[in-house]
Amino acid sequence: MSIAPTDSGTTKGVCDVCGNVYDKMIVVTRGGAVGTFDSFECAIHAMAPECEHCGCRVIGHGVEADGRIFCCANCARQTGETELTDRV
Repeated sequence: MSIAPTDSGTTKGVCDVCGNVYDKMIVVTRGGAVGTFDSFECAIHAMAPECEHCGCRVIGHGVEADGRIFCCANCARQTGETELTDRV
């Protein structure tokens, strides 16, 4: 975790995305990657996988086919995947 000194002599974390200095940091681990963030928004921006078709960040379950991640079955179908379905 990146740290920054404060006037009071304590340390606070520095967000890996926006650089905000904050005393209530979130540390997220995904696979072998570790990041320190001041908000879930920054964590999502940095670490959530992107949909193979539309490029949006997959912050829910998404769907996966042949190692490719999609935000939904519709995006998977747009790339030719026919076996995936969304949960109803």
